[in-house]
Amino acid sequence: MNIELLKFDAHGLIPAIIQDVETGEVLMMAYMNRESLEKTFESGKTWFYSRSRQKLWQKGETSGHIQHVRAAYYDCDADTLLFKVEQVGVACHEGYQSCFHYGLFDGQPVGERTVDPQTVYQAGPAILDELYGIIADRKLNPTEGSYTTYLFNKGQDKILKKVGEEAAETIIASKNNDKAEVVYEMSDLWYHCLVLLAQHGYEPKDIFCELAKRRK
Repeated sequence: MNIELLKFDAHGLIPAIIQDVETGEVLMMAYMNRESLEKTFESGKTWFYSRSRQKLWQKGETSGHIQHVRAAYYDCDADTLLFKVEQVGVACHEGYQSCFHYGLFDGQPVGERTVDPQTVYQAGPAILDELYGIIADRKLNPTEGSYTTYLFNKGQDKILKKVGEEAAETIIASKNNDKAEVVYEMSDLWYHCLVLLAQHGYEPKDIFCELAKRRK
């Protein structure tokens, strides 16, 4: 593998298109840097670089929906990669086989959701970092129709109001002694707390470090 042939952008990144080796369906697109590309070939599984979290991540590391690399190509300009993979499970966190499942003109999903999005991720703390990465990306790259983008556009007061509302709803759920309700409301609370962190430019690791210090 001659990485020197490739043309990385000013940030050292190159887009990578992921395609199902059996069906030819385009599954997703993400960015790679030199290190993630090397790890992809060393492991035989796809690794990418998160622009929002500024760290490497392996596809399926939290969900088990990994991608086994079967072939790799670069285009005629040497500035885009194509990987043909054997997809375990689904590629999209919303439970669809491909991330490209919304019609551009009507916004409606194409095809069927094959996996319940509630089960796409295995339980584990890594989901907090992944969710924060999505939130931070919405702050850097506003997306029309995104609730997270809406919160950032409204500003700190709106975000704080939502944190307060979700905290109150979590309290009510707890008083009702309903597990499903507690889990649902606390998930909303944690999400809005992550938005608040991103609003200030802080990260979940700051909370983790503070909790680690308190162990004594």
